[in-house]
Order: sequence, then C-alpha cells, then structure tokens
Amino acid sequence: MTPGPRSPDEGALLSVQNLSTTFHTDDGEVRAVDGVSFEINRGEVFAVVGESGSGKSVTAMSILGLLPQPPAHIEGDGIFWKGRDLLGVDEADLRSIRGGEIAIIFQDPLTALNPVQPVGRQIGEMVRIHEKASRKAARARAIETLDLVGIPQPDKRVDDYPHEFSGGMRQRAMIAMAIACNPDLLIADEPTTALDVTVQAQVLEVLLDIKDQIDSAIMLITHDLGVVAGLADRVMVMYAGRRAELGTADETFYRTRHPYTLGLLASLPRVDESGEDHLLPIPGQPPSLIRRPTGCAFHPRCTFAKALCSDVVPDFRVVDGASHFSACHYAEEVGEVDVAALRAEGDAEPELTR
Repeated sequence: MTPGPRSPDEGALLSVQNLSTTFHTDDGEVRAVDGVSFEINRGEVFAVVGESGSGKSVTAMSILGLLPQPPAHIEGDGIFWKGRDLLGVDEADLRSIRGGEIAIIFQDPLTALNPVQPVGRQIGEMVRIHEKASRKAARARAIETLDLVGIPQPDKRVDDYPHEFSGGMRQRAMIAMAIACNPDLLIADEPTTALDVTVQAQVLEVLLDIKDQIDSAIMLITHDLGVVAGLADRVMVMYAGRRAELGTADETFYRTRHPYTLGLLASLPRVDESGEDHLLPIPGQPPSLIRRPTGCAFHPRCTFAKALCSDVVPDFRVVDGASHFSACHYAEEVGEVDVAALRAEGDAEPELTR
C-alpha cells in the first residue's frame, strides 16, 4: 500500500508530508505537485530529478512559500522544518527562515540578481536582514563569502555589478548570497544549466565544499543524471507532479525500478560505452497536468505498459529494501531490464518477464 501520513522524523532537517500544489487557471486546475513526500537529513545531498514540468521547482517554491496564493493553493499534511510545520506559520516567521535557515540558489543568476546594485551590496543585505549586522560587517561578510566561492580579488569585485561578472562568476555570486547566513539547507535549482562543462564542474565542487564547511544539506534540483551520479546521496525521480522512484543513488542507478527512470538512464551518454550503443529517447511528451492520463501518468509513453497501467494509479511502495520505493505495477520486472542491453537492441521494445 501507499505509505500514509506519519509524524515527521525528528532526525530530519526537512520532512515534507503529502504536499500538493495546484494552480487555478482559465483552462482548469493545474495540479503541479500531487501528494509528494520526502525527508532531507543534515549533511546529505538529496537530488530531485525529472523533465521540465515534472514539479521539481514548484516543490521547492512551495516549501519556501514563494508562490503567490492565489493563483497557487498549497496543502498537505505538513512541511516540517526542524519539527515545525511551515504550512502553519505566518509570513513574517517564514521570511526569517527563508534565506537565514533555508536558502535557494536560483536557476538563472542574471535574472535573480538586481542589475542596478553591486553584487556585494546584495550579498550584504542578507546578512543585515537576518543577523542585524552593520554595513561594515555585512560588506566584510560579502567579501568573505565571495572568496569562499572562488571569486578572484573579492575585495575589488565586491563593488562590481552583475553584468560585469561572467556566467560562471554570477552563479558563484548567487551561491555566495545563499551561504552568507550559513543556512542549514541549500536548495540548488538547476544551478549549472547555462554553464559549460568546465565551469559546471567548478560550481558543483564549490557547492560540495560549502556543504562540508558549514555542515548543511543540499536539495539539488536537476534534469542532469550525470550531475546526480557524482553528487547525490539519495534521489527522488518525479514525473507529472508525482514521485516515480525514490532511493539511494546506487539503488536508482544500478537497481532501477521504474520505466521512467530507466528511460532517463537509457538516454544518457556515457564515456565508458562504445559509440555503437544507441541513445534511446523517451517517446512522446510529458502529459498535460490539467488533463492527466488515467491510471499511471507515464503509461502513454511507456514501452512496458499493460492494460492495468491505464486503469489503476500504481501505489508508491517499497520494492527493494527499506529505502527503495517505486510507483510502478511491474517494478520488480522492470528491475530485470539491463540499460546496456536496451541500448544495444536499439529501437527494439523490451519485454517484461511475466
């Protein structure tokens, strides 16, 4: 059966219970997040993976209360931060947590940073608001954090404007702003999307170093499984606003139990495979969240789908040990499919062992 609501784990920094976020539009109700639950523990990297439109960023925005209500409507059994339900706090209390205890690194620093204020002033503003520091102390902290994220000559660059920074340096400046108050949780929303691979590796290394230095946890939102493989401790795969699979990184990559995760892995290029292997794209497009398919939302694109899949929504259940979950009727059979063999077969459809 699907795990029901339960009391939050006292050892978890963040415990999200049955979160749902809907948007009321002229075309109908968009259920962007639908019954999502997970926990994040101190010191771990928790990755949230899925295609655009799967509900990853909306989940993060819902946690932080950054969505205007209306048109958004957020409900659930609780968003417990250190045991305190954020769904029940007022805006003033939430504002004190946002940025101070939970910080977010936005996907596009060029639009997230104020173009008419120096970068250092924007970083220092975080310190002045949350720690009531003086201008001098805030500036000193801005220089310190810019140095921490690898900005050269931070005492000079602190007075530069965002347009004077390169793409990679702007992203580092966003990280500096996020860590200025030593938050317990960093939410990194696609932090390397617009960066080349060299800068991407540098930014990810900075994130891991910062996590260890300030003893924080990271919620990493991405569609890049290559990034996840190198960083994450646990992985939650989302599809159409729901959880498809949840487990450790090893379980997700090497004991895959959902066809969607399998499709993501089959479409990922690998340096340890020959150029003769096929990359298999997932057919079709993600479904409309206004008119969601009946049964399993992935069944119209799934090569494993049977009649049951179009009629019955699969339970999110334990499939492999106590920490590995999947929302697939045939999760055990999917686990017997080898990704390398799938690529070698090219476009041939896999057969489930029945």
